[in-house]
Amino acid sequence: MQGLVIENIANLYKVKVEENEQIDCPKSLNSIETKSVVYDATARGKFKKDETTPVVGDIVEISIVNKENRTAVIEKIQNREIYIKRPKMANITQIIFVLSSKDPKPDLLMLDKQLSFAEFIGVKSIIVLNKTDLDNRQEFKNIKNVYQKIGYNVVETQAKTKKGIKELKELLKGNINAFSGNSGVGKSTLINGIFNKDITLEGEISKKNKRGKNTTTTVKLYEIDKDTYIADTPGFSTFEITEIESKDLARYFKEFRNKIVDCEFVGCKHIKEEKCGIKEAIRKGEISIDRYQRFCKIYEELKEKEDKRKW
Repeated sequence: MQGLVIENIANLYKVKVEENEQIDCPKSLNSIETKSVVYDATARGKFKKDETTPVVGDIVEISIVNKENRTAVIEKIQNREIYIKRPKMANITQIIFVLSSKDPKPDLLMLDKQLSFAEFIGVKSIIVLNKTDLDNRQEFKNIKNVYQKIGYNVVETQAKTKKGIKELKELLKGNINAFSGNSGVGKSTLINGIFNKDITLEGEISKKNKRGKNTTTTVKLYEIDKDTYIADTPGFSTFEITEIESKDLARYFKEFRNKIVDCEFVGCKHIKEEKCGIKEAIRKGEISIDRYQRFCKIYEELKEKEDKRKW
């Protein structure tokens, strides 16, 4: 029997499977109905030996231990399309990057790191600008304009009043969606708004330091609709993208790609070089100077870590 891992706590997994059940009807109308059932499962010891253990999002094969008590054992993990090490998840197809317009202020450096990583692993991205009602100066509109120009879907939301929830929900359809963002930006409140009930714990904003207190401790998939899931994911606040080599970083900034061919030198790093297609695009107003400056910071971080590894 095949199923989807929807939650993992320690060594216990919740696996959602589709089971056929015969419906009692008049003899001429007897039919089979498919229903979703969740099993509590453990994983075979062989996974530890192979240093590969199931994670949320995995498609797995299970054997039933007790059908009545809904217990099972995971026998096999199907090939993963996508794998993220931290937080550990598999087979996501879309990441929703949530920023707060205020309290805490939007972390655009973190956003650009995450967007480049999403491009690297090949998943779609949505940017959510939450708490727009708190931004009296409407600065979030500048952020929206920059990223929409690049080609990203950007949704304005007010999680408390559910503004933007309907638009966001449409964009989630048919995907396994991971929600990402620093603590306090309103991820859990957004998820509760999508379901129209309290699904996750809501974090509190510290009035003293304006930083969020992380309340989400496990990765869990919630089903919105058929083939549509969302995950509340802790751990992204310490997001690292060291899998990307510094020399390749520009390829994962969407608006940079078509400009790389205009660089005079093969292997242009787009940092100190003068005859650079990306820098020329900045001069023409085709690329945001602020985003380029964040690219430079990320590049230097990656390069520094690469140099340390050499020693």
